[in-house]
Amino acid sequence: MTAVATATATATALALTAGAVLSGAHATSPATSPATSPATSAATSAAKKSEAGWSAAWAAAPQRPSTGFKANWSEAGFDGQTLRQVVRVTEGGDRARIRLSNRYGASPLRIESATVARTEKGAEKRVKKGAAVEKGSVRRLTFDGKRSVTIPAGADLSSDAAALDLAPRESVTVTLHLAGTTGPATFHAQSFATSYRADGDHTADTGAKAFGESTESWYYLAGVDVSGGERPARRDGVVLFGDSITDGFASSTDKNRRWSDALAERLAAAGDQRPVLNAGIGGNLVLNDSAWYGERSANRFARDALDLPGVGTVVILEGLNDIGFYEGDHPTYRPAPKVTARQLINGHRELIREARAKGVRIVGATLLPLGGSDHYGTHSAKVSDAFNKWVRTSGEYDAYVDFDKALADPGDPERIAPAYDSGDHLHPNDAGYRAMARAVDLKSL
Repeated sequence: MTAVATATATATALALTAGAVLSGAHATSPATSPATSPATSAATSAAKKSEAGWSAAWAAAPQRPSTGFKANWSEAGFDGQTLRQVVRVTEGGDRARIRLSNRYGASPLRIESATVARTEKGAEKRVKKGAAVEKGSVRRLTFDGKRSVTIPAGADLSSDAAALDLAPRESVTVTLHLAGTTGPATFHAQSFATSYRADGDHTADTGAKAFGESTESWYYLAGVDVSGGERPARRDGVVLFGDSITDGFASSTDKNRRWSDALAERLAAAGDQRPVLNAGIGGNLVLNDSAWYGERSANRFARDALDLPGVGTVVILEGLNDIGFYEGDHPTYRPAPKVTARQLINGHRELIREARAKGVRIVGATLLPLGGSDHYGTHSAKVSDAFNKWVRTSGEYDAYVDFDKALADPGDPERIAPAYDSGDHLHPNDAGYRAMARAVDLKSL
C-alpha cells in the first residue's frame, strides 16, 4: 500500500471477506486473500512481528448490530458520548493494549480518545459505582502515537502499549470517547457484564457519577492483550469457542461466572496459570450464518480464535442450535434447516483442519443434554446422540470433554441435572458452568 486512499480502499474491500486488521497505521490482508503484493507481505510480516511478546488476556467475538434479547445500543450507535466497559483479564502483565473492531460498521469509526484503567476494587458489586476506576491507574491510550484514530469500515485495530500493571483475573475498565455520530455499532450482544454511557468526554473520570446509562453488551471492544510481567509470553492460551453456553447465557451478571471464568480459576488453582478466552456467541451455528447470531463457525474461527495472540489450544462446543432451531418456533431461530449428524460432523471437521493447519491443539466437546428445552425433539435428540458418539469414539479431535455425561440428570440422562439447570433446560446455571470446568482433564489442554 503506497497511499492512504489505497490502504482505505483495500481495508473496505477486505471487510467483505474476512475483514482487515490495522496495527497502528498498517493494514494487513487476511490469509485467505487470493493475491499478495510485496507491500502487503511486508505489512503482514510487520504485524506478525508486533505480536511477539503479547498474549490475549480477554476477548469477545464481534457481531453485527441487532435488537438482541435485551435492550442495547448497537443499532442506534453513539453520538458525542463516552462509553465505559468493564472486563476481567485472565493473564497479567505490566503493559496492556486494547483491540477494537469496526468489522460490521457501515462507515469509518472515529475514536476521539481512549483510556484503560484498573477497575475500582468492588465496583462491579456496587451497581451505582460499577463505572468507577482505581485512582492513579488511568492510562491514556494512543494509536500509532496519536490520541485519536479513525477505523475504516470492516477493519479491526490495536492500540499502542500502555504501561499498566495487571494481575491475572483482575478487572479492567476501557473507556472510549466517540465524539461524532457512529451509526450502527459492531458489538457483542450478551456480555453478562454492565457497560456504561455518558454524554461528552469522560475518559479521564475516575468516578462513576457521569455514567447514568447502562446496558449488558460490549461495543467495539474485541480484546485486551498484555505483555511483560512475571510469566514469559508463550503460546499456551486456551480459547473456548461456541454458542450461548460458551458465552455464559444465564450466568450471574457482573460476577464472572461463565465456564471460561471457572476454567481460568481452576487452572490457576492447579498451578497452571494461563489465559482462557471466550469466543462464544449466543445462537451461533456451525453450518449457517445468522442475522442475529453471528457468522457460521468456519467464517469466524480464525478471527475470533486461532489468530488471537498466544493461543495454543481451542475447545469447541457447538451444534445445539444447528439441530435445535429446527425443533423450535422462535422468530430469530433462522435459518433452521433439518441438519443431519453427518452435516454437523463435517462442519466440525472443517474446524479441525483449520486449527491443525495453524498448529493449534483442538479439543472437542459433546453436546449437553437438551431434553425439556425448546431445542428438543425426536430429530435433535437422534442427531445429538450420533454426534456425541462421534466425538467420543472417532479420535478426530486431539482430545474431548464429555459435557453430556458431566451435566446429565442420572435419573433422566436426556435432561440437564436440576442442580445445574438455569431453568430453561438448555443452559447451565452458575453451578453448571463450574461443573463444566471440572469436567475438563487439564492435561488435555
